[in-house]
Amino acid sequence: PAWLRRLCGQLLSERLMRPSGVQAVVRGIVEGTGAGGAGAEAAAVDWRKCDAVAKILASCPQQCLSLEDYYRLVCPQILDLLHIQDKLTARQFQRVATTTLLTMAKEHPQLAEKHLLQPLLAPLLRCSET
Repeated sequence: PAWLRRLCGQLLSERLMRPSGVQAVVRGIVEGTGAGGAGAEAAAVDWRKCDAVAKILASCPQQCLSLEDYYRLVCPQILDLLHIQDKLTARQFQRVATTTLLTMAKEHPQLAEKHLLQPLLAPLLRCSET
């Protein structure tokens, strides 16, 4: 029903914008996928789940005051997904992070540059300045 979809969307949006909310949502959706399937089939399921999560992350929720606020809150958390240490989890989290980054860069290039690309490339820029 529509009311349930709306409520779930609202709860998901609220969770995403909390500290460590992105990682909690990604972990809840993708962790443990592919545990019972055959190799290629399980991998395809993993990719589809990762892409679906990235699509959710790249979409600004209706409850958010502004797109700028959403990017300011969520983008640092997306970049944090690139630093997960556990090898099995890291692959899925990196897939989500890179797909989200690409989607955001296509949809809102200026905001993605400010909140994703500049922080991501800052260490390289510092090295090139010295």
